Amino acid sequence: MQSGLINAIGNTPLIKLRYPSESTGCEIYGKAEFLNPGGSVKDRAAKYIILDALKNKKIEPGGLIIEGTAGNTGIGLAICGRSLGIRTHIYMPDTQSEEKKSVLRISGAKLFEIPAVPFKDPDHYVHTAERAAREAKKNEQHGVFYANQWDNLANREGHIHSTGSEIWSQTNGQIDAFICAIGTGGTITGVAEFLKSKNNNAVTAIADPMGANMYSWVKSGELSTEGSSVIEGIGQGRVTGNIADGKIDDAYRVDDQEALSCLFKLAETDGLILGGSSGINVAGAMKLARDLKKGSTIVTILCDSGFRYESKIYNRSYLQSKNLPCPDWL
Repeated sequence: MQSGLINAIGNTPLIKLRYPSESTGCEIYGKAEFLNPGGSVKDRAAKYIILDALKNKKIEPGGLIIEGTAGNTGIGLAICGRSLGIRTHIYMPDTQSEEKKSVLRISGAKLFEIPAVPFKDPDHYVHTAERAAREAKKNEQHGVFYANQWDNLANREGHIHSTGSEIWSQTNGQIDAFICAIGTGGTITGVAEFLKSKNNNAVTAIADPMGANMYSWVKSGELSTEGSSVIEGIGQGRVTGNIADGKIDDAYRVDDQEALSCLFKLAETDGLILGGSSGINVAGAMKLARDLKKGSTIVTILCDSGFRYESKIYNRSYLQSKNLPCPDWL
C-alpha cells in the first residue's frame, strides 16, 4: 500500500546549526523536516495517520479525508492522499499565509477558509471540520475519515517509529536533550517516548510561543497564558490526546522578537531560510543549552521553509506594521 511518495517521507538530514552552537557552547542540531516531499514535519503525521486509517479500514481508495489544520498537515494529507487515490477537504483559518493556501490547492485539497475564532467557539475550524466529516459520511461510499491530528495517536506513533528513531541513530545515541514547540503534540511526545526508552536521562522540553498554554501546563499543571504571537501553526491551548501522557521534562517560553531574530541570524550565518516555528524551536534550544553543561548535544526540529511565509515574516512592511525586528537585507 505504500507508494513511492509515502516512502520518501522521513530520513531527513540532521544539520549542525553553527550560530546557535557557537553562541551557547553546545552542539545544537536541527532535523531538516522542510526537506520532506510536502515541505514540513507534518508530512510524517499525515503519512502515519493515513496508513493507520487504511490498515483499520476507516477509509479506502476513492474515499475522502477531512481535517482542520493551520496548513502544513493539510498539505501532507493532500499529497499522501492523492498518491493513494484519496481526496482531501481542508478547513483552515483564513488568517494563515497565502503561500500555504496556494500550496494546499496545488496539492489537490479542496480548501475551506474559516474565520479565526477561539477553540471554545463552535465555529472554530477544527469543530467545523469535524461536523463536515459527520455530514459527508452520508454520501461517501468509500468512507470518510476525520483525521483529527490533535487526538489521533497514530500521529505520535509515527514520530516514535520514525523521527525519534532517526535522531537516535543520527547522533549515535549521543543526545543530551530534545526540544520543540507543540502544535498537536505528536512530535515532542513521540520523540520523547523513543529517546526516554533508550536513555531516561535525556532531557525533553517544549519551546512555547507567547499566547500558548503549554509552558504553564508543564511548569504548574495549569492552563494559563500571556501575550500573543504572529507565528503560524504552532502553540496549543489545550491538552490534546497526543500531549496528555507525554514525557516532557521542562518548558521554555519564546517571544516573537527572540524567534524572528534567531531566524534572521540563521539565514545570515547558516544559509537556512526557515518558517516561524523553527525560530521558536531554535531560540528554545538556545535557552535550554544555557541550562545544560557546555558541550551538550541538543536536537530540535526545523519544521518548514521560510518560503511558505514570504508575505508575512519575510516581508518588511508586515514586520514593521507589527513592530517586529527586520533585518537590513530584507
